[in-house]
Amino acid sequence: MQIRRAQAADVPVIVEMIANDQLGAKRESPGDPRYLDAFAEIDADPNQYLAVLEVDGKVAGTLQLTFTPGLSRLGMKRATIEAVRVHADHRGAGLGQHLFEWAIAQAKERGCGLVQLTTDASRADAQRFYERLGFEASHVGMKLKL
Repeated sequence: MQIRRAQAADVPVIVEMIANDQLGAKRESPGDPRYLDAFAEIDADPNQYLAVLEVDGKVAGTLQLTFTPGLSRLGMKRATIEAVRVHADHRGAGLGQHLFEWAIAQAKERGCGLVQLTTDASRADAQRFYERLGFEASHVGMKLKL
C-alpha cells in the first residue's frame, strides 16, 4: 500500500471512483476533458495535494487535501479534505482510515492547526466514519450554485 501525488494518468480512475455513488452518478461525466484541465490546475497549485492510494500497483482510493492560510485564530493554517473515495472493490478494508491518517499527518507537517471537511447531508455512513475518526459536526455548511 502506498499513498502518492496523483498524476494525469490517474485522472480517469479517480473520476470513476467519484462517479461511483448515488450523488456522483448524477453529476459526473467520466471521460470529459474538463477533468484533465482541472487536474492541471490542482497539480500546479502548491496548496493542493491530490492523493491516490495504491494497492498492488492499482489506484484504490483518493482524496484532495487543500492547505489554506488565514488570519482567523491567530493566523492559523487549516487543511480541508475533499472528494474522499475508496474503490468499491476495496471498501471495508481500512483504506479510508489509512488515507485520513496520512492526510492528518500531512496537515500537521504543513503547520495546520485544524483539519476540516464537508460531507453531503445524505451521507450518513460517511458522517459516522468521520465521527469515529474524531471529527465533530461543529458548523453548518452552505452552498450557492453558480
